[in-house]
Amino acid sequence: MALPKLPVTNELGYYDIRMESIGGMGANLAGQILAEACILRMGYNGVNFASYGSEKKGTPVKSFVRLCDPAQEVTDNSPVENPHLLAVFAEQLIGNVPITQGFARGGVIVVNTTLSPEEVVGKLELPGCQVFCVDALKIAMEEKIPLNTAMLGAISRASGFIDPEAIKGLIKDKIGKRYPHLVEGNMKAFDRGYNEIKEKNYCDLDKYPEVPFHRVEPELGYVNEPIGGVITNPGNTILKNHAASRVGYIPLWHEDLCIHCGDCDLTCPDHCMVFEKQTDDKGKEMVFMLGVDYQYCKGCLRCVSICPVDALTEEVETDHDVNKIRADLRRVL
Repeated sequence: MALPKLPVTNELGYYDIRMESIGGMGANLAGQILAEACILRMGYNGVNFASYGSEKKGTPVKSFVRLCDPAQEVTDNSPVENPHLLAVFAEQLIGNVPITQGFARGGVIVVNTTLSPEEVVGKLELPGCQVFCVDALKIAMEEKIPLNTAMLGAISRASGFIDPEAIKGLIKDKIGKRYPHLVEGNMKAFDRGYNEIKEKNYCDLDKYPEVPFHRVEPELGYVNEPIGGVITNPGNTILKNHAASRVGYIPLWHEDLCIHCGDCDLTCPDHCMVFEKQTDDKGKEMVFMLGVDYQYCKGCLRCVSICPVDALTEEVETDHDVNKIRADLRRVL
């Protein structure tokens, strides 16, 4: 079988893919599988690597895949700044992380979301491009496997040239050796991601400009670093936002079931349970729970596990408007 020609390349001859995700969603592994499938099973030359902080799980993660003609050597190992295909694994990154930087007009974007392509264009203010949407989280929950497999199916479909059978064959080999009972679920998830994708071509759209890539440079260096190891920017502040750390689930508070015992507050690592002193119907002053402040909630769900009366339940975040049901911690500080 002849090797499909790369649909587009940059001035160096590379087709670049960037995956924007949150640690724990499997974007790093997805990048490895995608690169290996393209290189070992399709015949391209290429490379894969990732970028993430010291605490990978729950923090923003980027995975990169760079492909080129088999006769060309890969001499560029720098992060992908101008992707031809951009894959967004977590909808909650939108508005919290500048995920579209460097994404040029005419590119392809794949988003794990319940939104329509039209809604995604407006929410991300995308330049003219091809938009693909898939509810990978729903597929993952129903098939009981991580969502990266469904995203790989969607990416294969959106690319227009990556052979889905090459990826499926590699997944079977990787998973089948250690977890043969998970092969069927992953194959179903991949096929569903491939087939259940919603797509629309907005390449003629000229409403939003391209956002140039901006590499963040540290504010302090050897010239202006304060002496004595002074920490000028503490990590825990009222402005901290953990929304991008959640991987699709939130604890939902049910006021009618709550007994205001405070167990959830004891186990919460980020103190995002909101309590306030109030007077009960007998005139006695007590502390009552008002809800969860989702600005500080990273979705660990420890509160759900410890609640003795099921007043906190695990729910899919996209089924709720967290801004409307959020209890504001600042009102009681």
